[in-house]
Amino acid sequence: MFGYVIPCKMELKIKDYEKFKAYYCGLCISIKNQFGELPRLALNYDMTFLAILLDSLANTKNTYIKNRCIAHPLKTRVKVVDSTAIDYAAFCNVALLYYKLLDDFNDDKSIKAKIKAGFLQRYIKTSDTQKINQLNFIEKRLKELDNLESKIDASLLDELSHPFADLTAYIISNYAEDIDIKFDLYWLGYNLGKWIYIIDAFDDLEKDMALKKFNAIEASLNKNNLLFQDFKIKIENRIDVLLCDCARSCYEYFCNLPIEKNKLLIENILLFGLPEKMDIVFKRRVENNEKSL
Repeated sequence: MFGYVIPCKMELKIKDYEKFKAYYCGLCISIKNQFGELPRLALNYDMTFLAILLDSLANTKNTYIKNRCIAHPLKTRVKVVDSTAIDYAAFCNVALLYYKLLDDFNDDKSIKAKIKAGFLQRYIKTSDTQKINQLNFIEKRLKELDNLESKIDASLLDELSHPFADLTAYIISNYAEDIDIKFDLYWLGYNLGKWIYIIDAFDDLEKDMALKKFNAIEASLNKNNLLFQDFKIKIENRIDVLLCDCARSCYEYFCNLPIEKNKLLIENILLFGLPEKMDIVFKRRVENNEKSL
């Protein structure tokens, strides 16, 4: 995941904003406790959303601590701790970063990515059968995505986005045991993964076209080899509608879930955070340079 799934701060109550930060810091602590200091570089907002969503299905009170950390040595920060949902999100966070670094090396022959992946590899080694299955699934889906992106013939955008959408759906739904909950989590995750994949492609479109790198939107829709500005004008509304449809579906499946807590925070992310990020990527709104957390 790429860090696109965040709250809309202007529409968020202060207590919910502080709660989001507490989960973010709790995820960082969980990565440190499970894997060590270096993998904390994997921390991102998308996995924070995962932790909040899955933890919200449990009818349990959170445990909070307040202390300083290496990232914020001058003031104390509140953190959510002792949460199996956060620990699960932490594992997924590090695993995804590892495979993304491998993908960066395969695509760009980045020595830096290969070195980082080498460091992370020893952190994700495990004898836990469930985690091994998760790692195998992540690797399988990302290889499938890489194979699709390397095809000479352009694929449909839905086809290109499917492996990452299915991967996101698996990560989100795999945590739950109840079949009914799994169904709604899967389709929430599928639409969210599709949204992330497409908005990331649109965000990188100009850069990718300039560098002649693969971009899913260009590969699937630029049949006439238009230049960036002409192509963007032609497909912008189509991509906007597609992303809005994915975001709407995310919220619809979320409404079916038996959420026990954090409902307003999650609603903010899905109803306001996703559209706000779209406005920024589509340059309908200037991004706030103030540090978010």
